[in-house]
Amino acid sequence: MVQCMFASLHLQGSCRKASCSSSRDESRQRVKFTDERVCKSHLLNCCPHDILSGTRMDLGECSKIHDLALRADYEIASKERDLFFELDAVDHLESFIADCDRRTELAKKRLAETQEEISAEVAAKAEKVHELNEEIGKLLAKAEQLGAEGNVDEAQKVLQEVEKVRTKKKDAEEEYRNSMPASSFQQQKLRVCEVCSAYLGLHDNDRRLADHFGGKLHLGFIQIREKLEQLKKTVQDKQERRNQERLKRREEREREERMKKRTKSRSRERKRSRSRDRDRERRRRRSRSASREKRRSRSRSKERDRRRRHRSRSRSHSRHSREHSHKSSRDRDRERDSKHSSSERRSDGLNGRTESRRHDDREAGEI
Repeated sequence: MVQCMFASLHLQGSCRKASCSSSRDESRQRVKFTDERVCKSHLLNCCPHDILSGTRMDLGECSKIHDLALRADYEIASKERDLFFELDAVDHLESFIADCDRRTELAKKRLAETQEEISAEVAAKAEKVHELNEEIGKLLAKAEQLGAEGNVDEAQKVLQEVEKVRTKKKDAEEEYRNSMPASSFQQQKLRVCEVCSAYLGLHDNDRRLADHFGGKLHLGFIQIREKLEQLKKTVQDKQERRNQERLKRREEREREERMKKRTKSRSRERKRSRSRDRDRERRRRRSRSASREKRRSRSRSKERDRRRRHRSRSRSHSRHSREHSHKSSRDRDRERDSKHSSSERRSDGLNGRTESRRHDDREAGEI
C-alpha cells in the first residue's frame, strides 16, 4: 500500500516535471531570437553569467533567456543583415565592467586603510615586484595551456622566459627588502588585480600566481574585457558604415531633388519657351494678318485710286470727247463757212472774170 502511494506520488511528480518542461519548451519554441526577453550577450557568446559560472564570482542564472538554438538562428540571420545586437551587448558588458572597477577601487581603499604607509620609492619597488609576479603568472598559465594543447616546444620556450623573469623578480625583491625594515618586509603586502579585482600577495609563490592568472575567473574577466573592446570597435565600424550609407542616401536624395528641380526648371523653361513660341506665332499671325490687312487696304486703296483715276479719265475723256465733238462741229462749221466763202469767192471771181470778159468783149465790139 505504501509502495503504491510512493509510486503514485512519483508518477505525479514526473508528470508535473514533464508538463513543466514541455510547457517551457513550447514557450521557448514560440520565442524568437529578436524577442526582448532573449539575452543579446548570450547570442554573441559574451554573457558574464555564462563566462563566470563555476567561479567564486558566479553570478547565477541570467534573468533573460539563454538558448543555443536561438544563438544559431541569430548567427544565420546576422550573415544576411545587420541586427545591431552589439549595442545591447556593449551596454550589458559596460555596466558589468563598471561594477567590477568599482569593486577594485573599494578594495584598494580598504588595503590603503589597513596596511602601513610606505614611501613612494618603496611603493614603486613593491609595484615592480607585483608586475614581475603578474608576468610570471601569465607565462606559467600560457605554458600550461600550450602543454595541454600538445605544443611542447612552445611550452618549453615559455618556461625559459619564466626563468628569466624569475631572475628579475629576485633582484627586485632584494631591492625592496633592502629599502625597508625586516619586520615590515615580512608583513604580507597585498595588491588588487586590475582585471578581476582579486587580492594578490607580494610573496605569493609561482603556483599561486599560475593558478590565479591561469584560472577561470581571471581569464573570464580578460575574455569579457576583450569582447567588450571588440564589440565597441564593431559598433563603431557599423556606425561609421551606417553614417556613410546615410550620407550616401542623403546625397542620392539631394541628387534626385536636384534632378527633379532641374527637370521642373526644364519643364518650366519648355513651357515658357512653348508659351513664347505661341506668343511669337500669335505675333506672327497678327503681323501676317496685319500685313494682309495692310495689303488688302493698299489694294483697296489702289483699287479706289484706280477707280478714281478711271473715273477721272473717263470724265476727262468724255469731256475731251465732248470738246472734241464740239471742236469738230465748230471746225466743220468753219470748214463749211470757209468752203462757202471760197465758193463765193470763186463765184465772185468767176463772175468778175466773166464780167471783165464781157467788158472786154464790149469794148472789143465797140471797137
